[in-house]
Amino acid sequence: MILKRIKVPIEFVGETNCYIIIDEIQKKAMVIDPAGKVEEIVEILINLDAELEYIYLTHCHADHINGVNELKKAKGGKVLIHRNGRENLANRITVLDEYIGLPPITVKEDSIVDDEDKLHVGKIELRVIFTPGHTNDGTSLYCEEEEMLFSGDTLFKGAWGRVDLPTSSFQDIMNSIINKLLILPEDTIVYPGHGDPTRIGDEKPIYLEAKPKKD
Repeated sequence: MILKRIKVPIEFVGETNCYIIIDEIQKKAMVIDPAGKVEEIVEILINLDAELEYIYLTHCHADHINGVNELKKAKGGKVLIHRNGRENLANRITVLDEYIGLPPITVKEDSIVDDEDKLHVGKIELRVIFTPGHTNDGTSLYCEEEEMLFSGDTLFKGAWGRVDLPTSSFQDIMNSIINKLLILPEDTIVYPGHGDPTRIGDEKPIYLEAKPKKD
């Protein structure tokens, strides 16, 4: 697997991580959360002679989907999001473009995914894990062979995603992290929607072993 990360600056947000996954044998590619810098994404795909099969959205927020239409126009690819995202993408309140300070964004999915679906990018297999909480359409992508997890805005290094936004839920995000993500092998590298990578084993103590401080 070839993995590229592009940091996309978004005003009021900071930087959003866009990931490019390429099967170096079959030259098939997936782009996860194209927030912008589309020319750079396209340049990487061209230089590596890769065909874009999927544009995968971990959730509906504008700071993760801002470059979708431009990328699709340039390189094709099917836009995928969890089935709850179909309604969310059609609603500016849940997309948060105005809230984030971006122009109106209208993105239409080509297909929907569900929990435990398997996606194939050439020989690379990725499993969809439904991880609601930050939004009700949140998903993560897990590649068992490469020990990689793309967690969107569910799990960050030392933190979890915001739960004060439309369709978000603290209870749901804790359930997603503890019962769906922390059960993965401890050496699994987590590539989040913002910030630096981490490991499942490094995040476990925050959720499973944290205890109140004694006076």
